Amino acid sequence: MELDRDIKILLVEDSKMTRKLELKVLTELGFQNVVEADDGNSAIAKLTEHNDIRLIISDWNMPGKDGFELLKWVRSSDESKKSIPFVMATARGEKKENAKASEAGVSSFITKPFGPPELKEIIEKIFGGAEKKDAAEEKRERPRISESGKLLLNVAHIQITDHLGLGVLKSLIATNRVVPQHFELQTRCMGGWNPVQHTLESGEVDAAFVLAPIAMDLFGFGVPIKMVLLAHKNGSICVRKKTVSKMSIQESFRNKCFFIPHAMSVHHMLSHMFLREIGLNPGMQGGGKTNVSFEVVPPVKMPEMLANNPDACGFMVAEPMGTKAIAAGIASQLFLTGELWENHPCCVLAVRDEIIQNHAEALQEFTDLLVQAGDFIRQRPESAAEIAVDFLDPDKSLGLKLPIIRSVLTEAKGIRTSDLLPSHEDFDRIQKYMVNEMGIGSMIDVGKFIDTRFAEIACRGLSAPKRESSMRDVPHAVQSILERAKERGSAKSMLGKEGKYLFFTLDNQEYGIEIFSVKEVIRMMPVRTIPQTPPFVRGVINLRGKVIPVLDLRIKFGKGECEYGERACIVILEIPGEDRIFHFGIAVDSVSEVMTIKAQDTEEAQSLPGCNTGYILAMAKINNTAKILLNASRLFSESETRAIRKVA
Repeated sequence: MELDRDIKILLVEDSKMTRKLELKVLTELGFQNVVEADDGNSAIAKLTEHNDIRLIISDWNMPGKDGFELLKWVRSSDESKKSIPFVMATARGEKKENAKASEAGVSSFITKPFGPPELKEIIEKIFGGAEKKDAAEEKRERPRISESGKLLLNVAHIQITDHLGLGVLKSLIATNRVVPQHFELQTRCMGGWNPVQHTLESGEVDAAFVLAPIAMDLFGFGVPIKMVLLAHKNGSICVRKKTVSKMSIQESFRNKCFFIPHAMSVHHMLSHMFLREIGLNPGMQGGGKTNVSFEVVPPVKMPEMLANNPDACGFMVAEPMGTKAIAAGIASQLFLTGELWENHPCCVLAVRDEIIQNHAEALQEFTDLLVQAGDFIRQRPESAAEIAVDFLDPDKSLGLKLPIIRSVLTEAKGIRTSDLLPSHEDFDRIQKYMVNEMGIGSMIDVGKFIDTRFAEIACRGLSAPKRESSMRDVPHAVQSILERAKERGSAKSMLGKEGKYLFFTLDNQEYGIEIFSVKEVIRMMPVRTIPQTPPFVRGVINLRGKVIPVLDLRIKFGKGECEYGERACIVILEIPGEDRIFHFGIAVDSVSEVMTIKAQDTEEAQSLPGCNTGYILAMAKINNTAKILLNASRLFSESETRAIRKVA
């Protein structure tokens, strides 16, 4: 049955930023008839006003009347309202919360933040009549054994360095440096924790690299999984927004939202510890008397959302997203999570019981090779970083750079990928703090959840040093963090500047531009002038049938116009736009060389009063000279760019 996109939907969400994102998701799915409300009381008013609402999508945690109270009101209302499908959107993702809402008559759940595919699937199930056999059921019916007689092992992960052990193993297998005898590895890269949790719970995957508290919560509610191995130790970072770095931490965080990757995470636990220690009262967004609101955001989206959300103050996340945000000038580092809890667990390898029981030999081999892959990262971080760039960013959508990954893998108190044997005490510490101090999750029998048989064999005889976890004296550790936060600058802020640059000259001054922005370099050729264009537009050229604007950086930089000599060239740049790749040429006196610039050889450009230097990426210090590194995408203002586009 075709889904009716004209139905009226009531969207209830107290966060303006989150509501805007959810409205965008609905629009992408073709739903335009959306009524908005910011809490349960407002939603009741809208339901009274509009008699033709066909679907309610409501947040759970909201001030005033929350989503659960709204659900109960709807289900006890008159016949015209009580049967309206009700989708509960929640960032907490706890199984016990779901059970509570199910008893009250919720139609479905969706974990925030959600995307179009997740919401589309739920709406189709609600309005599609008889449910079709889902992908998980079909997948379970497929043979798990390949033609060669090996187990087809399907493992989920997301784009973080915590899961690099899986990426290294995949690379070793692909290059035949490792040839598994009992399994064939299939990896599934996912955009966030919600789909990882769903596919692990449904059996769509055999195993997953997943946040430990998520796996513990699933286990506690009867999902047939066990934790077999640690994915890593340490590996996460806490940052705050760069624009508030001159304020005290307390001032910059008060009455703001702080991003975490999932409510059921060690990040949530350690953020709660830190914020409470500095005198703030943290809690989930809309959760009551809090002055710092936790908001769940997928790790890969955190830098972008921190930059664009005026109410956001910082985030805690697995690397490399924190260092990426620092290198991009969006954030400044507060601390690494290992400074609060040294060698703490975070992500684990959770495996479905059917694999443990029926394919123990293959699972043992997989565990052995993961431990070896973790030791490979420890011993060869440079090679591991090269593998990580492709594994974590296969379609290049994140723009991860080798220097950023290398920095993450070699950071003191950073990620540790050896000594992956689980400790029962660590996981008991996690659940006790989250249940008793935060009111999140449920207590489980840790001894039944953790199956150490495979890890004990895999870690036997490993040469890597054993790294026991140690919870620091939190007040003392936080005081050290506060003192350090008063200092300015970070070496990580220059990591985004490291890379290969094409250098050229203008008036005896050398400039560099990142090589990935350069399409080609051509000799100077006749340029056809265009009337009524800005002075810095020399005109256009016909380059193999394509009209390319040619721009004069001399005039743009205020050097005046002059004739170019016999060594003059045109550097063709390609810059991503909103809808297409934009090409233009810059005329230069000469091109000198391509050079690799290291982060330690760069410095931030100093702001000068009355001068627009936003197009300067950094200053490079080479052989006792200073060279200007240019940001190709910021060479021209928005109005100048619009004028250039009219020429092309």
